[in-house]
Amino acid sequence: MTIAWAGDTVLGSTYGLPPEQGRLMLANVAPVFNAADVGWVNLEEALSNGSTSKCAGATPGNCFAFGAPMSYARTLPASGIRIVNLANNHADDYGAAGQVSTLAALRAAGVAWDGKPGEIEVMRIHGIRVAFLGFAPYKWASRLDDIPAAVRLVKRAAAEADAVVVAIHAGAEGSTADHVPRGTEYFLGENRGNSRAFAHAVINAGADLVVGSGPHVIRGVQWYHGKLIAYSLGNLAGWHTFGMGGTLSESGIITVSLRGDGKIASGKWTSLLLEDPGIPMVDSSGRSLQLVEQLSRDDFGASAAHFAADGTLVVPG
Repeated sequence: MTIAWAGDTVLGSTYGLPPEQGRLMLANVAPVFNAADVGWVNLEEALSNGSTSKCAGATPGNCFAFGAPMSYARTLPASGIRIVNLANNHADDYGAAGQVSTLAALRAAGVAWDGKPGEIEVMRIHGIRVAFLGFAPYKWASRLDDIPAAVRLVKRAAAEADAVVVAIHAGAEGSTADHVPRGTEYFLGENRGNSRAFAHAVINAGADLVVGSGPHVIRGVQWYHGKLIAYSLGNLAGWHTFGMGGTLSESGIITVSLRGDGKIASGKWTSLLLEDPGIPMVDSSGRSLQLVEQLSRDDFGASAAHFAADGTLVVPG
């Protein structure tokens, strides 16, 4: 069975609402998600009708809250996205009411989610039970900054499912945050977790695949004990939301095929380029593929993952 993962996704916000509830914005990448059994993204916002944002009364430019109307949830399955990660820093932008309305909107649209505290979402795909978990360093998510608790949760998931896949929302942000450091990262004084230690710990606990978002740029891909870690895929889409230019406009989708025992059979990197005002386009020049190859070599050396010129993942052995 195949899972296609992409990074930060904002369907619409107070900064602008795309036409047709964002379907046109995702039209160029929908075939990639539809070709997989499961399309999976980080939903970097709340879906809310009328609740108050965290930025109410704040000085413009000093606070950023992302929220789209609840009806926009229907765009996700129409674009091949069957599950979203809600473990991120913008899931609480519209408070508890916004979190409730987000779940209601997703439920009505038939979209699953992961990332709420202690949550294990199990989907059956071609007879394979796959557990989806999401982690971020926030109280409304399963905690990325509590590795022992994360290990316990992953072990529970491994006991319930044939394969376990984990999403992390971690790391500093911006064009200078494309490398995975050793140790804990901080951004604007906030603990953003220790991505390497976390990813390695959850794989040791039974995770078969770790994918990431958060830095708004691509990060390298690593093999660890025969499992794959894609630390960040950058931004998928955001209507007038994300900064662009240079590496901030380069992103990708990683599609991974897992066997019934969780082992990786194959994979593919699809290079994307974000065009103004935040529309993902499949990039035939493969700029982000070249970037992820370089970052992987720089950060992980002998354990770096490699992709062929057409984006095919080179699976060791």
